[in-house]
Amino acid sequence: MSYLFTSESVSEGHPDKVADQISDALLDNFLAFDAKSKVACETLVTTGLTVLSGEVRSSSYVDVQMVAREVINRIGYTKGEYMFDGNSCGVISTIHEQSQDINQGVDKANPEEQGAGDQGMMFGYATKETENYMPLALDLSHKILMELALLRRENKDITYLRPDAKSQVTIEYSDDNVPQRIVAIVVSTQHDEFDADDAMLSKIKSDIINILIPRVKAQLKPELQNLFTDDIKYHINPTGKFVIGGPHGDAGLTGRKIIVDTYGGKGAHGGGAFSGKDPSKVDRSAAYATRHIAKNLVAAGVADEILVQVSYAIGVVEPMGIYVNTYGSANVNLSDGEIASKIEEIFDMRPYAIEKRLKLRNPIYSESAAYGHMGREPKMVTKTFNASNGDKITTEVELFTWEKLDYVDKVKSAFGI
Repeated sequence: MSYLFTSESVSEGHPDKVADQISDALLDNFLAFDAKSKVACETLVTTGLTVLSGEVRSSSYVDVQMVAREVINRIGYTKGEYMFDGNSCGVISTIHEQSQDINQGVDKANPEEQGAGDQGMMFGYATKETENYMPLALDLSHKILMELALLRRENKDITYLRPDAKSQVTIEYSDDNVPQRIVAIVVSTQHDEFDADDAMLSKIKSDIINILIPRVKAQLKPELQNLFTDDIKYHINPTGKFVIGGPHGDAGLTGRKIIVDTYGGKGAHGGGAFSGKDPSKVDRSAAYATRHIAKNLVAAGVADEILVQVSYAIGVVEPMGIYVNTYGSANVNLSDGEIASKIEEIFDMRPYAIEKRLKLRNPIYSESAAYGHMGREPKMVTKTFNASNGDKITTEVELFTWEKLDYVDKVKSAFGI
């Protein structure tokens, strides 16, 4: 019997994502001027106020208020009527120095013996159902909101959009896990008040279905375009008008969208958030490393779908263990336990090795803080950072290194594919 699966996404203007983007912008600024910075930044946003908290150990000084305001303005909160804007909101910082009790377990005389920054388990997942090896429902949910943000910034075909938005996609799968059709699409978007309620809601629904969805559909391969049928149930702003939104509508906190950030409910999640954390925190770095492993294994043909788990003890260099689940989709004559053993031979999962392999001690994190950390396009970009003392750094960095298929040949060789 067929089954349904649903994933959601939230826009860059969603309050929790505003908080994530501020936290990662702070991290990038610290790393730009001191690559050895230890950072764990948390952000709260609410009506007219941003609160920065957490622990930092760094030789650099960052004007955290300036960074926060720049992020808020870039997202699009630039008007007083939003009750939250980058130029006028209050910004309070309670950031303090990292605990020496934690630091002593991480920093070692030999960098290769760096211990894990915390205990816990991290998961990576990949599936062959999309070109970027991501679950389809989540991939479509992200694409809907990325295109909606483009329409907002173009301010041409749709002129009333505000930054806050959410999407959700429900897909029907066959018994053999093949997508059959899109059952429902939910889009809730913040907007200006531009007409009477009924006329306004009718206009928004029409524009989302007739302008946004065709632009999303045009990005897809023909077989995925065919999933968009006339039978899709659209729920557009289903509660009614959505004028009050963003941090004024709901408070936002760093780290509350961990399923949106990863696999949309597919696979598993260890519970640790990403944004605001430097790569010594294995919540982040090991989650990227396991995604890198899972994606390269699926791309190499080891399995059609794979989940990889790694676990750590704080201050201990070697992981506690690696677990693999191929959901019965393995294409090699090996058990999941034997696949896990081969992963240990191919990939060095010590924290320092992960940092080096994926180039994680660079200011690469702001771009990951909205529309998912996984399934993104690896690319080189040039970034410029300005210090409050007038110093400026321009650096070329590689984004989303954990999405590279640079271990496929090694995997094929190890598995005899």
